[in-house]
Amino acid sequence: MKTITLDGQALPVSNLFCIGRNYAAHAAELGNTIEPEPMVFLKPTSALIDESQSIVLPDYSHDVHHECELVLLVGEGGDNIPADCALAHIAGYGIGLDLTARDVQSIAKQKGHPWAKAKGFRGAACVSDFVSSSLVRDPQSLGFTLNVNGETRQTGNTSLMLFPVAQLVSYLSHIYGLTAGDLIFTGTPEGVAAIHPGDRLELDLHGLVRASFSVAA
Repeated sequence: MKTITLDGQALPVSNLFCIGRNYAAHAAELGNTIEPEPMVFLKPTSALIDESQSIVLPDYSHDVHHECELVLLVGEGGDNIPADCALAHIAGYGIGLDLTARDVQSIAKQKGHPWAKAKGFRGAACVSDFVSSSLVRDPQSLGFTLNVNGETRQTGNTSLMLFPVAQLVSYLSHIYGLTAGDLIFTGTPEGVAAIHPGDRLELDLHGLVRASFSVAA
């Protein structure tokens, strides 16, 4: 069973929900359209790693991209959660990477196939420890940064989300239902790029939590 850490306590993970195209600039850099409702995809829990593990690039891809984003930990599940009650269902906030085998994804898109091979490989969901939601007064005013080998690659702020946190929680609860221990990757800003063996990735959810991941040589 996969676990994450919230305030020093290990908790089991349930589902991994991911949101695509939630920042307009990122959609634009990939030439994607903006959708009228959240674009949701899933990763298997086997994709989840923490800082104690290295990122191992899949041998079937030559173009794996980093996508840094805010990650939500669901503390209380439920169905059909109203948006004005949604934040109460979040137990913690963290920072993570949605890794994408972009070449594999592009081929899948051309064929109209699912993206699982591009998004769900082992190590494709990297997460920090989580901090209590009590420390976050407004999840729509959080800044975050990704540095790769000391160079800033991505800088984002949740104020730029097309679908804010409360709406995402409500939407997912209406369509899928939410369970305690679910993680929600909320989408990435612009600046995605390839990572390579030996790279060091440093993630910072400003004022709350940091994490570092190394790509295996």
